[in-house]
Amino acid sequence: MTKLQYPTTRSVEQFDDYHGTRMRDPYRWLEDSDAPETRAWIAAQNELTTSCLERIPAREQFRRRLSELWDHARVGATWQRGGRYFQFRNSGLQNQSVLYVMRTLDDDGEVLLDPNALSSDGTVALTNWSLSRDGRFLAYALSSSGSDWQTWRVRDVHMRDDLPDRIEWSKFGPATWLHDGSGFYYTRFDEPEPSAAYTAANFNQKICFHRLDSEQADDTLVLARSDHPDWRFGTQISDEGRYLIVHVRNSTARRNRIFFKDLTCSAEFVALIDNFEAGYDFVGNDGTCFYFWTNHDAPRGALIAIDIAQPDAAHWQMLIAEGDDALEAVSVVHDTFVALYLHDAHHRMTLFDLNGQFVHDIALPTLGSILSLDGERDDHEMFYIFHSFAHPPSLYRFDFTQRAINLIAAPELDFDLSVYETTQAFATSKDGTRVPLFVVHRKDLQRDGENPTLLYGYGGFNIALTPNFIVNRLLWLELGGVFVMANLRGGGEYGEAWHEAGTIHHKQNVFDDFIACAEHLIRERITTTPKLAIQGGSNGGLLIGACITQRPELLGAANVAVGVLDMLRYHQFTVGAAWATDYGSADDPEQFKTLLAYSPLHNLRAGRCYPPTLITTSDHDDRVVPAHSFKFAATMQAAQGCDNPVLIRIQTKAGHGMGKPTKIIIEEAADVWAFFAEALQLTTDDGPRTTE
Repeated sequence: MTKLQYPTTRSVEQFDDYHGTRMRDPYRWLEDSDAPETRAWIAAQNELTTSCLERIPAREQFRRRLSELWDHARVGATWQRGGRYFQFRNSGLQNQSVLYVMRTLDDDGEVLLDPNALSSDGTVALTNWSLSRDGRFLAYALSSSGSDWQTWRVRDVHMRDDLPDRIEWSKFGPATWLHDGSGFYYTRFDEPEPSAAYTAANFNQKICFHRLDSEQADDTLVLARSDHPDWRFGTQISDEGRYLIVHVRNSTARRNRIFFKDLTCSAEFVALIDNFEAGYDFVGNDGTCFYFWTNHDAPRGALIAIDIAQPDAAHWQMLIAEGDDALEAVSVVHDTFVALYLHDAHHRMTLFDLNGQFVHDIALPTLGSILSLDGERDDHEMFYIFHSFAHPPSLYRFDFTQRAINLIAAPELDFDLSVYETTQAFATSKDGTRVPLFVVHRKDLQRDGENPTLLYGYGGFNIALTPNFIVNRLLWLELGGVFVMANLRGGGEYGEAWHEAGTIHHKQNVFDDFIACAEHLIRERITTTPKLAIQGGSNGGLLIGACITQRPELLGAANVAVGVLDMLRYHQFTVGAAWATDYGSADDPEQFKTLLAYSPLHNLRAGRCYPPTLITTSDHDDRVVPAHSFKFAATMQAAQGCDNPVLIRIQTKAGHGMGKPTKIIIEEAADVWAFFAEALQLTTDDGPRTTE
């Protein structure tokens, strides 16, 4: 490859003192993404990236094929309220899925809400929704250009039009309806300064109540804690509508407090759980008996009952005890507990009665995961979407009275999935830990070390990576590629202990796990370094950035997507402070040392040869601000000691990924696959390499 001439990035003499250690931050000015100089830098970087990608012959071929693969009808989440069914559908290449309302599951239904009509380019997305109990009103939240900020509106389901109600500056919370449908609770922040709407730290969230057909200015403040500006709230209503339950969090860790309020009187909030020592998710209730999923004394999860009339832990009742598999979530449908377990990072679903007695398992089609599950306590049916690497998202209905499973909808793709298989392997990490990985490829693939392979990972925030179906990956498989998903420490695959083993001072375990998976793939002759690409987004972008800086010689190419890359300043933007339970904070002297040891931005070394790298971000990402990617790209371009390209692709009018239009998804995927094809010297006209 010819060495690229990168756009000039001005360097400044910016220094910060961290507990006596002086750190230089020469590209601090790139943190202001709307400044004219930054906009010019973005334009120059995009021009370079586009010019490089346009020279790759397969790029346009990939875009066309991805459009073909995406162009299939599909059905999303489905649920029932007030004698009607509600369902998301996409005809194929629609930028956003459309919400339909139906009298029965068999009728065509009518459009209730079409987000595609709200913008010409599909960048206005439906990001949250909640139906009143009788199905009469839909509270729905819209987001523009991928922002986390939501604007709430209310639609009359019968009349198919909106009420004048409008709620601004809401973030990270649902609309929780009163059972009588007169209004709902929601969370919001104070309106930020216009110049800081996408970067300012988000503190002092509050709960408000909005009564229908009123102005937001007249909404009632329900709960605010200025003495704890880092607290964030989530709301639920109890099964009979009497209690408002509030989950209180000060971080992304699965640890929270529980407050509740009796809505039948003027009582104040009661602190049922008043510490952050464990996690509690409200599942349902019978009178004063509240059911909670918890990891209290149960790192892999359990279900307990707490009588709010006798709330002391000595009176808690164990309903579903901790088992060998992680209990990920519990719902109540048809007066039955529906439990989702993780068995070696894939789901199994089990039913229990309200006393916690086992009823039976619900068989899943194959090794895979539940994408959504919908049903109310008094329903006789529930709907769930199941998917896996070679099993597209399919809608199933379970009838509790008949114990019958029915396939309601499955997409028809222009792709033969039957020739692919998924296996699960286990790599051994640096400290001897057994790390699972899923390997997806053609059944007749040769193991000669020459297969282009994409290794994907995340490893953080107690999030479990389970088998999933991503349309874009079909192109990679069709080209003869191998796709691998690694289940790293820091995630939730095996419960809280697995999560904590990849946090703060143990974060290096995550990178060691991923590197061990890469070495396993090479040792097993699935691939070799020149054919190995790695990819991850958000916290997974941190993972890829760390592995680039720690083991560049192991990798053939890398895609760092919307990554957390400046570990010394991440907590100063938007919701970053909440991530400290996973990462630690540079404000702490010992944690600073740990962060500095792996922070991707601060571990790039001038003159070192880094693999071909494509950094992808969005100019208005207000979750992981784009400054992370901007500064990392500028630093890596300046440090690169060989001819391998370091490119950054900056999507405009987009955010962290939520609600991204189909058109933009296809364009970005075509660019990533083209970059990998060029970097790994993949010959697209040879077809897959098989044993034939």
